[in-house]
Amino acid sequence: MKKIFKFSIMSIALAGVVTSCDMDAPTQSTLDETSVFSQYSLAESEIMSIHVSFCQTNSYRGRFLPYYGLNSDLETGSGTQPSYSKAMSYDDKNSLWGYNTLATNGQMNTDNNAYAMFYEGIERANLAIQGIRKYGHIENNRDMAQLLGEALTLRALIYNDLIKAWGDVPARLQPNNADNVYMPRCNRDSIYKVLLADLKEAEDYCYWPNENVITKSTERVSKSFVKGLRARIALYAGGYGLRGDGYRKSKDPELASDKMYAIAKQECVDIINQHCNTLGSFEENFKKLCQDNVAAGGESLWEIPFASGRGRVVYTFGIKHQAADQYTSQNQGGANGPLPYLYYDYDKDDIRRDITCIPYEWSKDLVDGKSYQQLRGINKWCFGKFRYEWMKSERALNLGKNDDGVNWQYMRLADVYLMAAEAINALDNDQQTAWKYMKPVLDRALPAAKVEALKAKYTANQDAFFKGIVEQRGFEFAGEMLRKADLVRWGIIDEKMAEAKQKLTDLSNRAGSYKDLPLKLYYKNEGENIVVYGLNHGDTDAEGAALDGYSSKQWFVDSKTGANLLTEDYINGLYVGKPSLNCLWPIWQTFIEKSNGLLNNDGNYGQLSD
Repeated sequence: MKKIFKFSIMSIALAGVVTSCDMDAPTQSTLDETSVFSQYSLAESEIMSIHVSFCQTNSYRGRFLPYYGLNSDLETGSGTQPSYSKAMSYDDKNSLWGYNTLATNGQMNTDNNAYAMFYEGIERANLAIQGIRKYGHIENNRDMAQLLGEALTLRALIYNDLIKAWGDVPARLQPNNADNVYMPRCNRDSIYKVLLADLKEAEDYCYWPNENVITKSTERVSKSFVKGLRARIALYAGGYGLRGDGYRKSKDPELASDKMYAIAKQECVDIINQHCNTLGSFEENFKKLCQDNVAAGGESLWEIPFASGRGRVVYTFGIKHQAADQYTSQNQGGANGPLPYLYYDYDKDDIRRDITCIPYEWSKDLVDGKSYQQLRGINKWCFGKFRYEWMKSERALNLGKNDDGVNWQYMRLADVYLMAAEAINALDNDQQTAWKYMKPVLDRALPAAKVEALKAKYTANQDAFFKGIVEQRGFEFAGEMLRKADLVRWGIIDEKMAEAKQKLTDLSNRAGSYKDLPLKLYYKNEGENIVVYGLNHGDTDAEGAALDGYSSKQWFVDSKTGANLLTEDYINGLYVGKPSLNCLWPIWQTFIEKSNGLLNNDGNYGQLSD
């Protein structure tokens, strides 16, 4: 059952109102830091208040999740599409994801935006960490220790996302006071080291999934997630990033790549060997997510817990519904989608393909009150991992205008397996052992013979296995907004984004790897569902035209003008600045102006690196 605490007890107390079902709760007149953090029920509410900062309108909900991961070599806008001309004229959305972002960006330059909400969440975590350390008696109260572990973990999560998006940022690791109101950017390396140490400490405090009633839900931090997050942060800390003097790895010996890979390897292997989480079905993982199934122990390690009337996951990443229909009261979805070539790059037998990449939408026209599936355009693919039609109908049919309440799955077990495989290959140059951690992810996606063929290809040498990691992380996590940060940390974002433009050009002209695709798609509806011919390599227009009862649709060109749908403006809009040197956002102007002169976006956004 989904659950989120909307208010911090301390905040309520400050407002002069407090309610409690706990007969031992202190009265309002005595409700202070000592009282709150010495009693589990009140301290827990303080931890839950951190979640509120994730869910604010312009925080993760409506700004960071929809925009940070774009554009990558897999993901782009589908409602608003990439446009070189718009990005060059600083259109808010296109410049934001086109590697050409101004500090005055209209989507972001507000004082209630993600940057501010992240620091709000950090402040709430700082207060909880300080209070529980002082008054929680964690040495004698394991549940209170769990809360401290959660606070440390959520703070680390937020800081990691701050660094991904803005690079070197102010290091606010103590509650706000008169001495730290204004702070400059801090070298991210010092923050990374604090986060890695904090998470190591949190491991000692947090329960494994289902070890305690607290961790029976994926909305609560478990030891599996603490370890998984520590592995992810280690990979970022040891990888490439944009710094004040260029795009490079850290020069801090404590963050050397081999040391960070060692951390990632150990943490991931620990999670897998504990057997508290299981992979299960690829499709079922996303169905459970859409159905608000937050039972721990499956593939999901932790989810941002959006309340029933909050969150834009399906709204942004779901299949487009043109009208309120039999599945949803919202005419939303389809804001972001896969780059058009991704579908064709999957093996046709890979079950992930038809779950991840969707060429259709649900119609605006209703027949007997019901919509039906209809083809979009090659430039308007949808993601399919999040679907209104997978939600429980009593929820999906009673949604507000803009929010769907589906949680954001921040980490899942497949990520742990592939991080383990990557680390073992990089650290030990042992492809056979690394393969053991890649194989379970592929076994559920492909026929056994094709898995064996990939084994032969990937285990040939260290470089071949790394390329396999790059390829399979793409196929596995497309639409989950991990790709851009992966490309940055691997040091290959320029290469892969240039490759993306070439692939789009080839696809537009049905050339190169895409020369064996038909010009049209052939389709028919069976009830509300659409059946399509022409999406597989080797399909032909001759065979499509001979199909009985099928209609056809121009797929690559506009049916009225004959112009390519994948225009030069679309293709070149994927990025307009060099991605490696524009992969960070500037700190927004409103925060620069209120920083007492301590923040700026000089150089590569003002990072103060060695």
